[in-house]
Amino acid sequence: MKPLYKVYIADDHTLFRKAMVNLLRTFERVSEVKDAENGKELLALIKYEAPDVVIVDLQMPVMDGAETSEQIIQKFPEIKIIILTMHDSNKFILHMMEMGVHAFLLKNTEPDELEKAIYSVVEKDFYHNDLVASVLRKNVKDRKTGQRPVFQQAELTDREKEILLLICRELTMKEIGQRLFLSENTVRNHRVNIMDKVGVNNIVGLVKYAYETGLIT
Repeated sequence: MKPLYKVYIADDHTLFRKAMVNLLRTFERVSEVKDAENGKELLALIKYEAPDVVIVDLQMPVMDGAETSEQIIQKFPEIKIIILTMHDSNKFILHMMEMGVHAFLLKNTEPDELEKAIYSVVEKDFYHNDLVASVLRKNVKDRKTGQRPVFQQAELTDREKEILLLICRELTMKEIGQRLFLSENTVRNHRVNIMDKVGVNNIVGLVKYAYETGLIT
């Protein structure tokens, strides 16, 4: 039996938030849904009982999505964060990726993609969609014109590059092991070594590194 997840949502637009709550409750593997009007209320809910995933509107009064995410990452690092936004703002998305946010969705996203993102952030630590890819490609162009710094090139082995590319394609450690005929623990050890060489501490950092160094084009 597949695991079930608790999901909380914070959005100041009541009709949208309540509609989202009703939608989330239809997802097969979402066991509990709670909602908050802003980031401050969401943090109060989390302190009482932590969820697996939070869905946070980027623009809210009292405490917006960026500040809320920063607080959650600092105080509850095990919680996965999905940001909802009306606009594909490169600046905000890139900044929050660097903070450690796990997924970004536009508010007009189809329900199927929202459900996929929830499961992906819990099971794979990141949701790599078209929105994220476009932001990272734009970042690479900026970096080429000197607007953004590049990662220091790490000396990755061919096997490590292969594993990194499969991580970027959102395969789990088990799926990568099956594809490469390696044990899950071996793949996990490779991932730790890659992170150490690259100088990042999460999957988000690995994906960003893969774009900035040309492993993904």
